[in-house]
Amino acid sequence: MTKFGDIISTDKPVLIDFYTAWEEVDNPAATLRSVAAALGDKAKVIKIDVEKNEFLADALSVKGNPTFMIYKNGEMKWRQTGNQDAKTLIGLVQQYL
Repeated sequence: MTKFGDIISTDKPVLIDFYTAWEEVDNPAATLRSVAAALGDKAKVIKIDVEKNEFLADALSVKGNPTFMIYKNGEMKWRQTGNQDAKTLIGLVQQYL
């Protein structure tokens, strides 16, 4: 299993969606697929299930779902809780390219 530190310690922006399976209905995976397709290999886009990664979610104080974060070079650059559309997420990640 990949360690969180390894995932975020890259010079490419990393968009992370902390989600739960039951809220997936409100924030479909299609949104993140669109973001990933638009950004290509310029950034990483990953989903982390809060229920399967409770320790990490607690460590990062993830209280609401979905919670989105952008990391670059191991540092959190942006964080927002609540649904986001693909266009907004793409624009946010592009700020850190």
